[in-house]
Amino acid sequence: MAEIGGRARRNTIGDALRRAGARFRDRPALRFGESLWSFAALDRAADRVARMLLVEGLRPGDRVCAFGRNSDGYLLLWLGCARAGLVHVPANYALTGAELDYILRQSGAAAVFTQPALRATADAAGGALLRGTLDVGEGALDVLAVAGDARWDAGEPPGEAVAETDLVQLQYTSGTTGQPKGAMMTHRAMLAQYASATVELEMRRDDRALAALPLYHTAQMHAFTMPQMLNGAFTLLIEAPQPARVLELIERERITSFFAPPTVWITLLQHPDFARRDLSSLVNIYYGASIMPVPVLQELRARLPGARPFNCYGQSEIAPLATVLRPEEHDARPGSVGRAVLNVETRVVDAEMRDVGPGERGEVVHRSPQLLLGYWNMPEETARAFEGGWFHSGDVATIDEEGYLAIVDRTKDLINTGGVLVASREVEEALFTHPAVAEVAVIAVPDPKWIEAVAAVVVLRDPAAPDVEAALLAHARAHLAPYKVPKRIIIAEALPKNTAGKLLKRELRAIHAGTASAALGAG
Repeated sequence: MAEIGGRARRNTIGDALRRAGARFRDRPALRFGESLWSFAALDRAADRVARMLLVEGLRPGDRVCAFGRNSDGYLLLWLGCARAGLVHVPANYALTGAELDYILRQSGAAAVFTQPALRATADAAGGALLRGTLDVGEGALDVLAVAGDARWDAGEPPGEAVAETDLVQLQYTSGTTGQPKGAMMTHRAMLAQYASATVELEMRRDDRALAALPLYHTAQMHAFTMPQMLNGAFTLLIEAPQPARVLELIERERITSFFAPPTVWITLLQHPDFARRDLSSLVNIYYGASIMPVPVLQELRARLPGARPFNCYGQSEIAPLATVLRPEEHDARPGSVGRAVLNVETRVVDAEMRDVGPGERGEVVHRSPQLLLGYWNMPEETARAFEGGWFHSGDVATIDEEGYLAIVDRTKDLINTGGVLVASREVEEALFTHPAVAEVAVIAVPDPKWIEAVAAVVVLRDPAAPDVEAALLAHARAHLAPYKVPKRIIIAEALPKNTAGKLLKRELRAIHAGTASAALGAG
């Protein structure tokens, strides 16, 4: 028997955008450069882009790759794909041709949209795909040109057959272990996460948000920009988080809401404009995507005393918000990532899936409607990820009696030195308290005696500081057990990061994989 009223109960991302367009109408929703979009205009543009994609022969369920930097065209392609029932595939704009080719072929993409500056890379990848641009004036398939063209208003509303259980995005993981995996995200999962973000991050319609991190990254797009937009907030979108530009815009535009990973907050704190600019408009400041060193958090809170900090923890596979440490919880638990959000259930378990005791280490596992369906065309990886009926995060943590998590490390970042596990985060926290340290990453390097030895790669506040290696080792010995003290301090000009500001320890491990044992110093 056919279900009665099924279309009346539909709830997709396209439906949520239509509701926002009808509710907030001509209020400003998004500004990028000189372009200002109202909520109603974004809704109309999503319809137009969706029609263009379908007219060009794409079918619901086809994968459409977005390979570009932040722009209004980038956001409109995402909204058009969601409206049309297509599967959006965001790709890091820093990928090489071979890396992009892997994602296009692994996803089975039918189309790729890019920008002039990235066209050569895109043209070298993916074979014979439908190709378009996110900008105006580059050909027939211009997302921005179509979005502003009323001739695309004719016809039936697109996406009427799209269901909330349909895929809407393949979010490729960063590939820190093996090839990147495409996390299959549905409309239902995304909307459940938007509800969690709205409640737990205290989003309001009068927020003025600055979106500076890449939209290809799930944190900026789905933990912040999308739920803020659906709640009626205004978003100022910029291409990249350049420190001087970010600080100037916060002051000039009276920004109230800003998210950045720890590496970006560190860069902002060290910029001379941080002290010169009026940042008093900030109400809610958010950090996440990697572990925030407690000394950096303390400095941030001291220098922005009127802003309310939220620690956001999660990963792409959970759309991405899993836990939040609220502002009033920071004094008692500055190193915690908080408790599970509205639509997430979280445990910390041992290898047999038994709950660990308070303060004991285990792996973080989740159950949630926000979770991925699985990894695209990777059934074995999917089965491993959901072993025991819970999603395995790969993060090592402790949990207390009240359910607050403290992330110890990623499983792959634990250092097994002489059979004893050392959390790289613990060593980093100790070194961050030394005044000479601007940034630090702790990794394992090969060692014939210890198998893995602890090494600290350090960026100095003053590169000309003398005898800093000896001073840092002495500082580490004063704060850490002997087996945790780095066998080597490596001074570097910078740490490798991706375009979302995430520290790339895999690159550091590759760079120093051939380190000779004689260079490690006394152990």
